Amino acid sequence: MRRIFTRYLLAALLLLCFAVALGTLRAHSHQLAVPVAQRIDIDQQAVAGRLAGAVRLRTISEEAPSPQSLAQSRAELLRLHNYLAQSFPNLHRELQRETVGDYSLLYTWKGQNPAAKPILLMAHQDVVPIAPGTESQWHADPFGGEIRDGFVWGRGAWDDKGNLMAELEAVEALVSKGFKPQRTIYLAFGHDEENGGADGATAIARLLAQRGVHCEFALDEGLLITEGIMPGLEAPLALIGVAEKGSLSLKLRVTATPGHSSMPPRESAIGILARALERVEAAPMPVAIGGVATEMFDTVAPEMHGANRVVMTNRWLFGPLVRHLLEQKPSTNAMLRTTTALTIVNAGNKENVLPGLAEAVVNFRLVPGDTAVAVTEHVRRAIDDPRVAIEPASPADEASAVASRSSAAFQSISRATRALVPEAVVAPGLMIGATDSRHMTAVADDIYRYSPVRARAEDLARFHGTDERMAIDNYADLIRFYELLISDSAGVHGAGGAQ
Repeated sequence: MRRIFTRYLLAALLLLCFAVALGTLRAHSHQLAVPVAQRIDIDQQAVAGRLAGAVRLRTISEEAPSPQSLAQSRAELLRLHNYLAQSFPNLHRELQRETVGDYSLLYTWKGQNPAAKPILLMAHQDVVPIAPGTESQWHADPFGGEIRDGFVWGRGAWDDKGNLMAELEAVEALVSKGFKPQRTIYLAFGHDEENGGADGATAIARLLAQRGVHCEFALDEGLLITEGIMPGLEAPLALIGVAEKGSLSLKLRVTATPGHSSMPPRESAIGILARALERVEAAPMPVAIGGVATEMFDTVAPEMHGANRVVMTNRWLFGPLVRHLLEQKPSTNAMLRTTTALTIVNAGNKENVLPGLAEAVVNFRLVPGDTAVAVTEHVRRAIDDPRVAIEPASPADEASAVASRSSAAFQSISRATRALVPEAVVAPGLMIGATDSRHMTAVADDIYRYSPVRARAEDLARFHGTDERMAIDNYADLIRFYELLISDSAGVHGAGGAQ
């Protein structure tokens, strides 16, 4: 009997090994074969100088600005508008420019074929403030627009004046060459993205909808071309954001009878709230490699080597191991689940007084498929205490729809990327943060979130952080990307589709 069992076990193991080997071998590349683009000549010092000039303008969006700082920021936005007109004269002669919501900009480049659906390229003019107390940690003046060591330094060089200026540089170059787009191209530059875009991108979207405009696709800031971040992948990874997480903030409130600390009750408002928060944090939303994550790993896995390729191409077997490994890092964990973050706690105002109210705010970033209602119910079940009131701290933003990865737009973005970076692996990805593009769902078939800037792990902290900068070589390629994308998607062969 033992001999028979051993034979069956060996046969099962051999069959399992065969299935794993077959799955590994059958995984095929999803990458487009794209000829390397002829290098577009760019005066790198000139374009870097223009980007540096934009960085020097303090178009800061503060969460709670004083009347004086708000007036200063608005004055800087108007200075930026004048600066753009001076920097890109051919563009401003050819394109129509409108001011929307007082400070946002909408450019219209009329296409030759009125039946072709337009496209929408986006960026934002505003930047986040410098965190108080960190000014001395910068190796350059945050608003000096310094050019040295091959970089343009300063707040906004990357997020997001880099994209804004690169789009304008590309259009200026194409206009100068006599390029006539077959489809209409819109350039939309909001002025309050860092505060949610309520007055900027929202107003632009409303105006386009009123005019009956519906674009084939919109492209906004987003995921990057990363290097050395995905284990087992040696090539640069260009992730095109096909969806964007939503956001839900819940306020937890506990009321109690206030009193003197010398006679505390068995349970206090703070204690009840603390236990509730502990339960919420201990019961995160479930993780699953599905949806956008599945598309990403299906695309990346065939490009891996060694054990990583074996594991990732056979997730039917190694799924639990993959999930466990990805959960260990915040950056990869966030791709797989709706995340839970305890962000605000308020209770008490005197050391010898028991507070009558304890409050906390918990922020959730929703993956497509999870809703604000479902997450709220999950929290209610996890806390399981009627003494804890649960209510929205602010209006929720549901996760976006998932854009097509088989569309002509996705293919155009992929071609432009691989034409510039032939070794790049292009894959769909999930945008963790929020962008202005979420306001454009009513005016575009598909929305993509992608900033084709090369970055390593150590560069990511520069977003909204210290020593933000843009490599000049990188910036030149960013301009080339937009020029290639516009030529490909709005040229004679890329303007199909009736409006």
